[in-house]
Amino acid sequence: MNEPIIKIENISKKYNIGHTEPYYSMRDQITNLFSFNKPKKTEEFWALTDINLDIQKGDTVGIIGRNGAGKSTLLKILSQITAPTTGKITMNGRVASLLEVGTGFHPELTGRENIFLNGAILGMTGKEIARKFEEIVNFSEIEKFLDTPVKRYSSGMYVRLAFAVAAHLEPEILIVDEVLAVGDAQFQNKCLGKISEIGKQGRTVIFVSHNMATVKSLCKKCFLLDKGKVVACGETDKILDIYLSDKSINDNGISDLSDINLRKNSSENSRFKFDKVSIINSENQINGSLKLFEAFTIIIDGSHTLKSEDFSLAFDIKSSLGTTMFNSITDSKGLFSSSTLNKKKFSIQFKENYLPPGTYTIGISANGKNVLDWIPEAISFSIEPVSKDLTTLIDKFDGVIIHPHEWVSLA
Repeated sequence: MNEPIIKIENISKKYNIGHTEPYYSMRDQITNLFSFNKPKKTEEFWALTDINLDIQKGDTVGIIGRNGAGKSTLLKILSQITAPTTGKITMNGRVASLLEVGTGFHPELTGRENIFLNGAILGMTGKEIARKFEEIVNFSEIEKFLDTPVKRYSSGMYVRLAFAVAAHLEPEILIVDEVLAVGDAQFQNKCLGKISEIGKQGRTVIFVSHNMATVKSLCKKCFLLDKGKVVACGETDKILDIYLSDKSINDNGISDLSDINLRKNSSENSRFKFDKVSIINSENQINGSLKLFEAFTIIIDGSHTLKSEDFSLAFDIKSSLGTTMFNSITDSKGLFSSSTLNKKKFSIQFKENYLPPGTYTIGISANGKNVLDWIPEAISFSIEPVSKDLTTLIDKFDGVIIHPHEWVSLA
């Protein structure tokens, strides 16, 4: 077998979390000498533990797992944004990364200037960048705003330009995180087509997504992460089956949302935070396994320091393959009130449930002028068939929902 283009050996990553101050002045240190209040201890959190992987040249590899599993941490280490605590990574090729909106862009520079800046960071010469420049601009579809500082770009425009640069400057290794979900559907499809094209050219792609249908279509191989460890690797179809059927990876009706790794586009000082989400069955019990046609309720807890008219709430339900089954957005009047800090909860009630048997995820978001908090995979639940006869019927079913109905002869 050829030498792998990426070799990951015993990679672990530790973070220290706690309530200690990051900096003490001399005055603070002298005061602490005579203080009986000892600083609180920090807690060690291992985001990754003993990761060992070999990725061959030309592979398009999917990395899947629930939020908080360690996917983004691994990609940041591969992109040399952060260093591992232990272990080493050997990469034989130039790397381009698209991890977060605007990563690697200077906000004061124009789109044109950032193309050349990003190219230089990737190790390209000025002539190489100039040769690809027109192709990058055409793909990004932002020619009208090319000489505008990128700090004035929307998140969608950021993604368009960032992906265009990363994909067209011919890196040997392209790393793409869930950031493509920010763009519109048409541009997402355009990006996915480009990723497929890059793979066919013999370059290596590492792709992270919660859309299992996309992972299945793009990736021949997959790695499944859970709690910072690789729990399975191999052909994509087999790994997806393990991920979607393993109840230990899915929730049991309740999910604590305190982990910052669950979040997308949310800052530590956000004035809104989701705290917890639960699934309540028709018997008023917390249960992540529901029966077909069974009514259920989603309970969401949150904390905020906002007036109710300043933000809106939204959620969606997606299938295991990433198909949006249902979504809803509402203003928060009557749900969260008062301008002082509140811990409130609200419910979303489904009196009738027509979801086919399978595994589903619920994503939730709070939005003001900007995204306040967004957890694309807050909790998962399953719908189970109620009888063997119905299971046989469902096997012949090929629709998004199952709705009780009957055929009646009228003539």
